[in-house]
Amino acid sequence: MTLAIRILIVLASLSGLLGVGLSAAAAHVTGGNLTTAAQFLLFHAPALLALVALIAVGAVSPMLGQIAGYVLVLGLILFCGDLSRRAFSGVALFPRAAPAGGIVLMLGWLLVGISALLRVRA
Repeated sequence: MTLAIRILIVLASLSGLLGVGLSAAAAHVTGGNLTTAAQFLLFHAPALLALVALIAVGAVSPMLGQIAGYVLVLGLILFCGDLSRRAFSGVALFPRAAPAGGIVLMLGWLLVGISALLRVRA
């Protein structure tokens, strides 16, 4: 895989990282917790599938790619779980669960980008 393709993967991961941050900010400014949670889940589902494909073809470091995927899933559980619970019951999962989940999601996206740079050389 060429450096240009790996850079595109890094840029995609930065897009995901920034998308999480901006969506979280929008949720705080305009409300709409359940919509935000649903969108995050829908956007991350194909991203996780794509990450699996990137791992399978050797475009990213297999170990770091898998860690990144599970970090993204943990972030989704915290972020979307908290927003959904608040929307349905008015009660948080635990204090600051959504912001913690957002930070974990951003870390996951950062790891996706790093995994492209640290991939196993063929």
